[in-house]
Amino acid sequence: MALWRIRATVDDRPGYLSVLTASLALRGVNILTVQVHTTEVGAVDDFLVDAPDHLTEADLRAAVERGRGGDCWIARSEARGLADQPTRVLGLATRLVRDPDAAGEALRALLGADTVTWRPTPAGPLGGVGATTMLLADGSGGSYELSRREPTFTPAEYARAQALIELAAAVVRRDDDRVTLVLPGAAEVSVRPATVDDLPGVLRLHEACSDRSRQQRYLAAGGLPSPARLRRLLEPERGLTLVATAGIEEAEPVVAMGTLLAEGDEAEAALLVRDDWQRRGLGSALLRRLLGHADRAGHAAVSLHLSAENTPMLRTVRRLGRPTSVQRDGGLLTVTLPLDARRAELLDARRAGLPRQADATGRAGRTH
Repeated sequence: MALWRIRATVDDRPGYLSVLTASLALRGVNILTVQVHTTEVGAVDDFLVDAPDHLTEADLRAAVERGRGGDCWIARSEARGLADQPTRVLGLATRLVRDPDAAGEALRALLGADTVTWRPTPAGPLGGVGATTMLLADGSGGSYELSRREPTFTPAEYARAQALIELAAAVVRRDDDRVTLVLPGAAEVSVRPATVDDLPGVLRLHEACSDRSRQQRYLAAGGLPSPARLRRLLEPERGLTLVATAGIEEAEPVVAMGTLLAEGDEAEAALLVRDDWQRRGLGSALLRRLLGHADRAGHAAVSLHLSAENTPMLRTVRRLGRPTSVQRDGGLLTVTLPLDARRAELLDARRAGLPRQADATGRAGRTH
């Protein structure tokens, strides 16, 4: 028996796939795996088959055509082809988490591409998939261009490849958020994205903070937040939480955390710094990094909800040297820092109930 890969287009109607599989079965061909790629012209079925040794490529092609399959592509396969596609994709994803620079090699392995070329120019509106070429947007900047003589690319393969590239870009952004800061007095702190594994350290951080510090962070009585609430803050559905540890080792105690929670075009930032680490520039450093993340994510503005008595945090905001707007509601202040002038104007217009200004094409402008 010999392993073959067969790809053919079949009408996406009930019963047509069974006609093709029956035609293969009549020749003793055993179908090991099948993937269905939905396209505009029909379903592209990708088979890994085990065929009798005496069958040739021409024999298999004839069987596919008798089974109403079109645009047939056939090639010999190796034993490694027995690994199913989800397993292969997960393996490549694991590799990218360890080495995001291997994105090109991962794409080649995923799609069997003849060439993979990275270019510094963005994919732009021309990004997408053609019969023999594919253009992928690189979230870190630039684009990947892939080519393959056969079989033709499918939209499903494009979606898998783009997801893999986005994973590599996310890993790069995560690593970019890992920094070592040297504060006045030569103290070193390590800042990195939080994970749920930081829950014990963050709990100890809250226990070590004074009631006043906790009240200023949560605008409520200075009690301890529940572990369930802190777990949600450590890995927000939309946004980012950074933790700062006293030293460069991850096992060092957590001395501060900064959270960015996103909702629509705007994000909300909040900080908690252990009392003995306050007034050393740590809060300012965390806030700057949160603002940078919000800007890269395309938010129009970042707001902070503060007690009017929280003068240290107000000084931290002023030290950023950014334009701000302040709204007061009793003892509560909402400080807003615009990130992009055009996006902020659109956000303000929506808040005021005004129509968005049309763009050059006459359509309503979109915010990102």
